[in-house]
Amino acid sequence: MRSAIALALAALLLASCAARRPAPVTDRQAPEAPAAEAPKPAEAAPPPVEKPIPTHVVKRGETLVGIALQHGLDYRELAAWNNITNPNVIGVGRVLVLGPPPGSQPAAAQPEPGAPVATPLASARPIEARPLANTDTVKVEPRGQKVPFSERALAQLSAEGGAAAPPAVAIAPTPAPPAAEPEKPAGTDREDIDWMWPVKGKVIAPFTESTKGMDIGGRKGQPVLAAAGGRVVYAGEGLRGYGKLVIIKHNNTWLSAYAHNDKLLVKEQEDVRKGQKIAEMGNTHAEEVKLHFEVRRQGKPVDPAKVLPAM
Repeated sequence: MRSAIALALAALLLASCAARRPAPVTDRQAPEAPAAEAPKPAEAAPPPVEKPIPTHVVKRGETLVGIALQHGLDYRELAAWNNITNPNVIGVGRVLVLGPPPGSQPAAAQPEPGAPVATPLASARPIEARPLANTDTVKVEPRGQKVPFSERALAQLSAEGGAAAPPAVAIAPTPAPPAAEPEKPAGTDREDIDWMWPVKGKVIAPFTESTKGMDIGGRKGQPVLAAAGGRVVYAGEGLRGYGKLVIIKHNNTWLSAYAHNDKLLVKEQEDVRKGQKIAEMGNTHAEEVKLHFEVRRQGKPVDPAKVLPAM
């Protein structure tokens, strides 16, 4: 009997031990913070896009001077940009660039003929401060008294006080306010071109898209004047249909051309002023004595009547 009870107790003990489960294990460590994302490298700015240089394909019968006039350029610069050693020989079909190659140094700006030249001013002498004319009294330290102002009183008070006259105070001259710019007239791209009529005469043929200019009648030998100041970029008779021709470049925008002259009085690269005699009227490559006058804005023909003053 006792053995049976002992066996039952042992069985119960074994059953209770088998029913026990191990306690759950919990991780008490703090959760790791997410790793910080590495900063993205700054995107490099895209390189500036260079504008393509315009070009011109040489056609049969064209000359370098005519191409330069067509695009408002100096034929010498056009030859240099395209490595042309003989401006009189260019091949048909050749592609000419109409601007300086990338990386070339721009030419220094040339002052326009007749323009005032800025020169540094000499150092201004200091201006001595003097009492104003309407000053009634002058106060002298340390006496503290007031006396009517005069040069004699000032000298006397200075002598009595044993003090020298107050030193002169140097002040800088007040600069004059800048002059207001005159209102620019409408109708032109560069208003600093001061045009005038190149000859006195009657307009016998107005401007058209085909003629590219106007014809002004006159007599042989009549003076032909520069319509505005500038630089002569061509003087010769190498452009078919123009006779003895003068082309003046006024700035990077405007050109003027004077054709059919009898005699040329200026040379290439010569600076001329407005109203200067540059040629004598004639009829070279023309049926009558006249001046064919053209005005071009960036190479495009403009009606001279729109820029010239009223007669």
